[in-house]
Amino acid sequence: MRRERTSTPTKVSEDFYWVRKVTVLLDSKFRIGQFRFGIDPILNFIPIAGQIITFTISVLLVLIMFRNGVSSKAATKMLLNTMTDATVGAIPFIGNIYDFYSKANQKNIRILEEYYYENKHQGSAKGILFSIFAILLLLCTLIIILLWSLGKWLIALF
Repeated sequence: MRRERTSTPTKVSEDFYWVRKVTVLLDSKFRIGQFRFGIDPILNFIPIAGQIITFTISVLLVLIMFRNGVSSKAATKMLLNTMTDATVGAIPFIGNIYDFYSKANQKNIRILEEYYYENKHQGSAKGILFSIFAILLLLCTLIIILLWSLGKWLIALF
């Protein structure tokens, strides 16, 4: 079932404009040669606090657009981009490099543009959420099997 938009088109446009401005600041405000980057990778050099700040801002951007009637499918895809960025970005050194190249907020803007202007990402997020649940269940099962095997191996040593 599709949620009805609760905001006027003007309010959505204003919020979308604001979200774009913040996205540029986070992902592509500065330039060195042909390489563009924003404050997101710079803030992530501050351990823990930088990651929390950029993650919080990114989630707020998604929530603002969800409040304006974006489908649960589009919002879920945007949250997955944000969570992937935060998770990989939290890995020391690799995460810092990843943050310079992965621009989750710009990906989210593309999802919003596709939603509003091309009518993509419509509908429910049930399929996406079911897939995520199935993958996590499989990973947990594999981890349990590996831990069980490791435990048997360690016991056999003694």
